[in-house]
Amino acid sequence: MFRIFDYNKAVAFYIDWLGFEIIDKHSYGDNFPLYIQIRKGEIEIHLTEHHGDCSPGAKIMIENVDNLMDYHQALSKKDYKYNKPGIEQDPWNKDMQYIEVIDPFGNVIVFRGI
Repeated sequence: MFRIFDYNKAVAFYIDWLGFEIIDKHSYGDNFPLYIQIRKGEIEIHLTEHHGDCSPGAKIMIENVDNLMDYHQALSKKDYKYNKPGIEQDPWNKDMQYIEVIDPFGNVIVFRGI
C-alpha cells in the first residue's frame, strides 16, 4: 500500500504513465480521504490518502517482469515530465535488469526482469 496526497497526480503517474487501471475507488465524500486499488496484469497496488494507513516513502519490488526492455521503451515514448528512468543492471544477478521509478509522493517501485 502506498500513501498518496493528490488524486490527479496519482492518476497521471500510475494510470496515464505506468499503464495501470483503476479497479476500485472509494471515499465517504468530498472532504474525506480517497482509497484507490489499481492493477496492471497480475500486479495490484493499493493507494490511499488515509493518514493512518501507511507512510509515504515506501518501496516495493515487482519481480519477473516480462519484456522489461519493451516496457521501458513504452514509458520513454510517453515522455512523462517528472520521471525519466533508465534500465539498470542488477548487482546481485547479472542476468537481471531493473527500472526504478519514484511516484510524486516519494514511493518507489522497482520493476525487475530480463
